[in-house]
Amino acid sequence: MAEQDKPDNSDENTLDRIKTGAFERNVALTRMGVGAGAKIAGHTVRNFFRSGESRDEANRNFYRSQARELADELGRLKGSVMKAGQMLSLYGQYFLPEEAVEVLASLQDNTPAVAWSFVEPQLIDALGERTIAKLDIQRKPIAAASLGQAHLATIKATGEQVVVKIQYPGVASAIDTDIRTLSRLISATRLAPKALDLTDVFNELRDMLVRECDYVQERRFTETFHERLSGNPRFIVPKVYPEFCAQRVLTTRYEPGYSVASKEVQALSQARRNALANAFAELFVTEFFDWKLVQTDPHFGNYRVRIDPEGENDQIVTLDFGATRNFQNSFVESYGKIVRGSLQGNRKEVAQGVLEIGLMSGDTPRDFLEGFADLTELIVEPFRKPFDPLVPERLYTPGGAYRFGDTDLPARVGQTAALKMMSRHFRIPPQEIIFLHRRIGGVLVTLKTLRAELRLHSLLKPHLGLS
Repeated sequence: MAEQDKPDNSDENTLDRIKTGAFERNVALTRMGVGAGAKIAGHTVRNFFRSGESRDEANRNFYRSQARELADELGRLKGSVMKAGQMLSLYGQYFLPEEAVEVLASLQDNTPAVAWSFVEPQLIDALGERTIAKLDIQRKPIAAASLGQAHLATIKATGEQVVVKIQYPGVASAIDTDIRTLSRLISATRLAPKALDLTDVFNELRDMLVRECDYVQERRFTETFHERLSGNPRFIVPKVYPEFCAQRVLTTRYEPGYSVASKEVQALSQARRNALANAFAELFVTEFFDWKLVQTDPHFGNYRVRIDPEGENDQIVTLDFGATRNFQNSFVESYGKIVRGSLQGNRKEVAQGVLEIGLMSGDTPRDFLEGFADLTELIVEPFRKPFDPLVPERLYTPGGAYRFGDTDLPARVGQTAALKMMSRHFRIPPQEIIFLHRRIGGVLVTLKTLRAELRLHSLLKPHLGLS
C-alpha cells in the first residue's frame, strides 16, 4: 500500500455527524451572516478615521477575515455548501477580493472524516443488507471529502480489494437550500460588489453540484475512461463493480499509488519524470481535442503514480470522474482558434475565438482585445516551438525543452492579467472556460511538481494544424 493511501486510524479528527437538515444548516449560516453585518458596520466606522494607505490595508485584512470565517463554517458543514465554496473560488477570481479567493481556494477536500455510524445507514439504504454482507468493509475511511468519503473493502467471494465511495446523507437534497444561503452570505459579508448580479454564477454552481452528486453518471464516466484507456499501458482506470453501485454509492477496484509530490516520485530520474509529465499533458490534449470529454478536477488526490520496480513503465492511476464534462464541437473549435492564434501571433483569429465563446461582445474596444491577446500569447508559452524568442532563454534546456520546474509563468500571467483585463468589457467566463482552465492549471502544476523538461509544441500540431 502506498504511503499516502494508508487509512488514518485515529479518532481525533472524526466528526460524529454533519448538519444535514435545511433548518440547522440555515441557522448556522444565518448566525454567521448576522455577525458579519455587525462587523461590516464596525469596519465602516473605523475606516472613516483612517488615511488612504491605512484604509487599503484595513480593507485587505477585513476581506481576509470575513473569507476565513466563511471558509471555516463551510468546512464544518461539509456537503454541497462546502463544495460550492470551493467552486466559488474559481469564479471568484473575476469579482472577489484577492484575499477572499485565496482563502476559499484553501477549502480542499482533505476534510475530517465522519463516523461510520453516520454513513452506514446511507449504504444500507442504497444497497441493502444482503448485498453489503458480501463485503468486508473497513470502518475507517481512506479518504474524506466535502460530499462523501471512501472506505476500503474486500469482496469476500473473490478476495478483490475495492473502494466504496459513500455520499453523505442529505447532501443532494440540501443543494438548493445551500446555494441560496451561500448567495445571501456572500452578499451579507460584502465580499462581492453590491451591484454585481451573481444569479447566473450561483445557478451554474447548483448545476455542477447536482452532477457531482450523481454517482450513476460518475460510474458511466469511469467506465468510459476505463474502456478508452484500457489499451494504453501508461494509464490505469479502476474497474467498476456494478453490483455494489447505486445513486449515492460507487464501488471501484482499489488502485494504490504514490502522490505526484511524494518523495518516491520526486526521486525518479529526469527521464522517468519527463515520461510521466508527457503522459499527463498528452492525456489532457486527447480528452479535449479528440474525446471532447474532460475530467476537470485536477486535485492531486485524483491521480496516483504506480512506480515500476523495473524502472521502465511507470503508470498513472486516474481516479474520481465526478467532475467530468462534455464539450461541444463548436466550443473546442473556437477555443482552438484562440490557442492557434496565440501561438502564431494571429490576433484576428484570437479575437474571433473569443467572440464565438462569449468572453467578450462585438462592441469590445480594440485595445482591450489587444490586451487579451497579450495575455493569451503569454499563457501558451510552454507550447511554443523550441527556442521561441518570446520565451525567456533561461527556461529552455540546451536541447530546447521547456523547464517547468524553473518557470515563473503563473506570476507573469497574474501581473499581465491585472494590468490588462480590468474592464467592464470582460465578462465572467462561462462554466466551460472556468472548468477547462481549472484542468489546464492542474496539468501545469503537475508538470512543475515533476520538474519536467518537455517539448509540448508537437502535442498540439495534429489538432491545430500547426507547422
